[in-house]
Parts: sequence; structure tokens; C-alpha cells
Amino acid sequence: MSIDLHTHSHFSDGTMTPTELVVLAKAKKISALALTDHDTMAGVEEAVQAGAEMGIEVVPGIEISVTNKQIEYHILGYFVDPRHYAFAAAMLRVQEARVERNTKILEKLNALGIAVTAEELQTISQPGQTGRPHIARLLVQSGVVETMNQAFNQFLKKGQPAFVSRFVFDAAEAVALIRQAGGIAVLAHPAYNDPELTRLPAVLAELVPAGLEGVEVYYPTHSKPMKKKIRALANRHNLLFTGGSDYHGEVRPGTSLAGNGNVFVPPELLVKMKEQWHRRR
Repeated sequence: MSIDLHTHSHFSDGTMTPTELVVLAKAKKISALALTDHDTMAGVEEAVQAGAEMGIEVVPGIEISVTNKQIEYHILGYFVDPRHYAFAAAMLRVQEARVERNTKILEKLNALGIAVTAEELQTISQPGQTGRPHIARLLVQSGVVETMNQAFNQFLKKGQPAFVSRFVFDAAEAVALIRQAGGIAVLAHPAYNDPELTRLPAVLAELVPAGLEGVEVYYPTHSKPMKKKIRALANRHNLLFTGGSDYHGEVRPGTSLAGNGNVFVPPELLVKMKEQWHRRR
């Protein structure tokens, strides 16, 4: 039986509610699920309640976009107290930056002759954080492009006419914020933008002193050689291993939660994470 420590709901850029994710986890025989929405923990309470009702352990989590040496990375935070003052203030700053960027992106699209509005965008993002994936879905829905990938490649990614950068924290700052809020900070999918893992040794050497405690080893696109190298580097720094599917729902056709032919994440990884977390409390 697998666990899944990396999932997204409609509170960020997923398509399922937190409750629906837990229901799916139950059906897929996932024993523990972490909700790790982008830059928000707004869906965690609902997920935890659903988990308690269905006998699924739900781990409170978050995924924060960061930079290191001007390269984007993602940091996962587990068991974070969302009410911690410094952490809550930091996430509010990030969320406000998202709103500002979305407005500017829509203005650029309008200037290109593409008639999309904030009201239309809100109907797609619903209760959660609105980001470029929602704008991509709006462009598909409006018939401007056929796929979300086309939306990014033609308009939304860096270098394209509707791209707008936004404020993000430095990776070491985000790690420190997670630790201050009582959480465990983990580097997400390290091979995502570093497939040869050439930058990973230097990134870990910088982030471990800031409080990084784990690395996501088990991930759908991590090959066996990648996992072997990541584990070796993690062991060198005495870091926890984690893993998950990065499941987003219907927005990414053909994907699924962990297990059942997708990435398998050993349950003992969560046991070790909780042991380390309890030792620090």
C-alpha cells in the first residue's frame, strides 16, 4: 500500500476538492495523503476532516515556489502551523503577488486582442489561488488555443508576450519560514528543472544549513538512476526521503495518485518524517 505526500486541490491548480481527493485516495487504497497546494493551506482543514471520516491519514502541507541563483525550485512544507505569524504574513505576500501578476497578464492578453476577463478567470479558479494554469485553461475554454501547453508555449511562459514575473522567496528564506512555523521543509522534484542533477549538490549544501530536512526522491518522472543519485546526496546530508504523485486531477490527463501503476511511495517514509517532527516539538 502506497502513501502520497504531494497532491493538489482546487485551492491551488488542481481540479478536485480536498474531500474528493481523500475519497479518491480511499478508493486507490492510499494509506496516507498530504495536501500540498501552491502557496496556500486553505484546503487542509477540509482534507483533514474528510480523512478522519474515511480512515485516511491526511498530512497538512504546502508547496512554495522559490528561487535559488535565479532558478525556480519548489519547497514542500509538512506539519506547518498556518497561523504562525511570520509564515502567514509571508504567504499573504506571495498571494498578493499572484493577484498582481494575474491582472498584468490579463492586460497583456487584452492588448494582444484576446478578450478574457477577471470574472471569467474567477469562474475557473473558484475558491483557490489563481495562477497561470488557470489562465491557460481560460485560453483553452475561450478557443484561443487547443491545449494548456500551447497556452504556455505561445503566451504564458517566460519569453512569450503575456509572461509576467512575480515575487517569490529565496529558497533559503522559504525553508527557514517553514522551520519557524514548526514544519519540515523538503526539496520537491529536484530533477524537474535539473535532469542531470548537476546543481543539486550545491543547492543542498546551501539549503541544509537553512533548515532543509528532506528531498522528494519518489516522483513519477524520476528514473531509477535519478532516484539512486538523489538518495546518495540525501544520505550525505542525513536528509529524509519523501515522495508523491504531484496529482492535479483532470487538468493533467493520464495521471493518477501514487500506487496502482504510478510512482510507489513507501509508507515508512512518513513514519520517519513524523518521528523527526515529534523529536523537535
